[in-house]
Amino acid sequence: MLKVIFEVEGMRCGMCETHVNDVVRRVEGVKKVTSSHAKGRTEVIAEDGADIERIKEAIEKQGYGVGKIETEPYERRGLFSRRR
Repeated sequence: MLKVIFEVEGMRCGMCETHVNDVVRRVEGVKKVTSSHAKGRTEVIAEDGADIERIKEAIEKQGYGVGKIETEPYERRGLFSRRR
């Protein structure tokens, strides 16, 4: 799994966040998405083979700008996960 953080320009309110989340969720391989207009970013948890460029294009097609993109490995942390 991957955690991908997109800098998104143009989100001004909660409805913008919802709009971005809706289009990103439709991209194959996306498991979870959260956006923050205050931070200007969208965080995506996706399968390893997910197409990051397709996610970027989905956001841009809605009229939002995408800046820097960061990726990092994602490890699910929960009640039963091992502590390191």
